Amino acid sequence: MQQSPQLSESNSTTLVSASKLRSVLLLVIAECGGMSLWFVSAAILPDMLAETSIPRLAQALLSSGVQAGFVVGAMASAVLGIADRFDPRRVILWSAVTAAVVNAGLLVLPIGGVLAIAARVLTGALLAGVYPVGMKIAVGWGLKDRGFLVGLLVGALTLGSASPHLAALMGGADWRIAVIATSLAALLAGLLMLAVDLGPLHARSPRFDPRAITLAWSDRRIRLAYAGYLGHMWELYAMWAWIGAAAAAAYATSMPQARAIGLAKLTAFLAIGLGGFASIAAGLVADRIGKAEITIIAMLASGSAALLTAWSFGGPAWLTLLLMVVWGIAVIPDSAQFSALVADASPPALAGSLMSLQTALGFTLTIFTVQLTPLAAAAMGWPTVISLMALGPAYGVWAMLRLRKMGD
Repeated sequence: MQQSPQLSESNSTTLVSASKLRSVLLLVIAECGGMSLWFVSAAILPDMLAETSIPRLAQALLSSGVQAGFVVGAMASAVLGIADRFDPRRVILWSAVTAAVVNAGLLVLPIGGVLAIAARVLTGALLAGVYPVGMKIAVGWGLKDRGFLVGLLVGALTLGSASPHLAALMGGADWRIAVIATSLAALLAGLLMLAVDLGPLHARSPRFDPRAITLAWSDRRIRLAYAGYLGHMWELYAMWAWIGAAAAAAYATSMPQARAIGLAKLTAFLAIGLGGFASIAAGLVADRIGKAEITIIAMLASGSAALLTAWSFGGPAWLTLLLMVVWGIAVIPDSAQFSALVADASPPALAGSLMSLQTALGFTLTIFTVQLTPLAAAAMGWPTVISLMALGPAYGVWAMLRLRKMGD
């Protein structure tokens, strides 16, 4: 019996929906596991310092080295069109598995030494094959719900970034447990990509196309989305990388240092992790009210929370904890929407390269902010440094108000 066209179309739609659900879910889990490698050094630093002394510059390099490596990897990916020319699933697979092995090298390398810093740089470069490439897969699965899809991905990134703090908390003083746990998570992340499909909107570029670079400057919509993203990144990774250290310093004014460090680990996990759920919710709302509107609301909230956190410093620990968690929830929901705005304004075959370039520029900025934050805190104090972080959202709001006039 021949199947009716209507029934055949219905079955096809059902199969696509099932494939989309499975693929997006696995992609989200993979991104969470892969990005768990990012803040390993920041999460375990207090316990490493208890075991051996590490120069202040080396401490900063352990965190900013990931940013530096990511910039190199993302820039190379953008210039070579890796996310657009090759199967993104295979790119994530090999990037995540290799990054897991490199991260595990921290178990045997001299603590805080040159090789350990080099391992962090290489880890960052490999993660450029996980996060931006994952966005290429996500935007291929939808147009009307693109804000939500990219929000899911950034939510996964956020939860993954928070997970080392939880692993460090559960591992107690043994920082090696966190290294092992995150390496295993990244290994699983890579293997999951074997079961992911590409969406119907996925487009592949057969060769390197220089328009991926020139469009970033010639298209005003993309240029303004980049500008807003840079304002967002001024604040985000400096906050994420050093929220634990800042919290420990604040809590130490009213409690023993050991207790302050433990509470700071919990604070960092909550502040970063809860932002992941906010990213998902913001994605749902962005598809209804506008992506630019969401970025403006989020940056106004995060900038205000940063100023309030600085004001509370040295006061009641519960108040600082609450404000830091609110800050963490507000600091990330706009991230996905900057990427979605770039994807919306880009030719489908160049979206991966343009999003990779966007992240490369943003993370170039974070090399300096992450590196300078602890040095500035030592010179000026954490309240002043935290207040300066609010300058980024202020600039981002200005850029996105201009973009909104064009319609997002």
